[in-house]
Amino acid sequence: MKILIVTGNLAFPLVEKAAKDSNHDVMIHIADTQIAAFLTPRMIINEIEDYYSNELANGEIDMIITPGLMRKSTADIAFALNIPTFKGSTDAADLKMVLDLIDGLDGNLDLSTNKPADKLIEEEKRKQAIEFISDFESDLEIREELLKKPNNIKVGKLAVGEDFPMRILAEIANAPILTKEELIKKAEYFLANGADMIDIGMVAGEDKSDTIPDMIATLRPIVGEKALSIDTLNPKEISVAIKHGIDMVLSIDLGNYKEVSSLLKEHNVPAVALPTNFTEGKVPHTVEERISRMVELSDECKIEGVEIIADLILDPVNSSSIVDSIIACREYHKIHNNPMFFGVGNVNELMDSDSVGVNALLAGIAMELGASILFTPEESGKTTGSVYELSIASKMMFLAKNRNSIPKDLGINLLVFKDKKKRQDIDGLEDSDFDVPVEQAREANRFVLDPAGSFKIRVEHAIHPENSKIIVTHFKKTVPDLTIEGKYTKEIYDELVRQGIITRMEHAAYLGAELQKAEIAMITGKEYIQDFDLFKRPFDLN
Repeated sequence: MKILIVTGNLAFPLVEKAAKDSNHDVMIHIADTQIAAFLTPRMIINEIEDYYSNELANGEIDMIITPGLMRKSTADIAFALNIPTFKGSTDAADLKMVLDLIDGLDGNLDLSTNKPADKLIEEEKRKQAIEFISDFESDLEIREELLKKPNNIKVGKLAVGEDFPMRILAEIANAPILTKEELIKKAEYFLANGADMIDIGMVAGEDKSDTIPDMIATLRPIVGEKALSIDTLNPKEISVAIKHGIDMVLSIDLGNYKEVSSLLKEHNVPAVALPTNFTEGKVPHTVEERISRMVELSDECKIEGVEIIADLILDPVNSSSIVDSIIACREYHKIHNNPMFFGVGNVNELMDSDSVGVNALLAGIAMELGASILFTPEESGKTTGSVYELSIASKMMFLAKNRNSIPKDLGINLLVFKDKKKRQDIDGLEDSDFDVPVEQAREANRFVLDPAGSFKIRVEHAIHPENSKIIVTHFKKTVPDLTIEGKYTKEIYDELVRQGIITRMEHAAYLGAELQKAEIAMITGKEYIQDFDLFKRPFDLN
């Protein structure tokens, strides 16, 4: 196949390298522009007709590939030249991968006239990843076979264990003091963000057993096929929860298990087991203490006929020892086949760091340890989104485990604030690339109010993230007269322009910057406050 690749001056070296490494017969046309993304279909048509008239006449060109960053569709080029024309990759460094995928040299790829090729590859990988997990979860025959193994159990109707994706347990902290509406909103939010199980967190040191029946009745229709657990060591609260249909108890230990074991067995309710005895104030600290006490409790529960999920207690960094707690998990798993519980919230809530990387790493460690449940609340701003992050991380680790690979290039990822790779082509332009004067930017000394009015911008985060929106209210002489809602910066400022309520250029520039900040805040879950920085460098090393 003879392929003509159209590019600009700056990207040419990368395109040339990809062409030399390709098995195709590749020609490269350097268009009359520095930046390939500035090309239009009409410019490409004119240049190809001028430079390749003989090849066109003899039908020697089988395919044309344009820059992926070109804004318009390639359909007009294909129509005018009668040659299949498609978009290449947005990054010239990825062009070799695209060429290898054409005609099945390294798989297969149907190129697009509208979407860049690398985006198509990403979409295909994502589709395959999601299909793999979906097919596994829906295969009831495999599920029932795996549930016969001792390291897998059922929590309600949910299959939980080492052979399944790690399940995400989201805690509604201090649930009894919430209103019914708040309880429902929390549960719906967690479920929308990927929770497999909802935990009713009780109030430590208080007996709120009278609130449990109503909470279970309220949440049961919300969780549906998902599981519902109760977080308490109080035997009375545990007993009430079991009698009212709770799917799992969080937790039992050497101090309370005897009071509830018969009920757990009778109702076939599994329990998270701790190597503690809080009744006597005993908490293990060494690896050996954790393991010996967990073995003791596990053996007792086996005699009583109670299924347990072992929680060796993941410690925060630099408290007792996160390393010792991880070692305890590993060593216990070598000698016992109980499903294991991993309290991610013990770490992410007690570390001043963005949660996304912390959660991804802890999920990877949990997978290697054989953990079955990842537990987290979202009690601080820095951990907002942890349920979603752990849900994605769990899927990543399940894919990596089944592919016997590292958690990279899986089709799904947790890259939120950083790009996967550094761009090597036109986005890295230096001042010296253009022979034009350079002016140092200066901020204006004063801001002139727009006579058309002013705006108040806010972000409304919804239970379902896709329903979040930006709300812009226009004020004329401090009196609100119009509100515009939308999800994207462009649709909002297009509407503002249509309404004719922006009359000064600096006001338009200001609104563009603020609306973009609001959209980023809406996507990332950060708090948006108009006129304040959305991001800043955490610490000045100088």
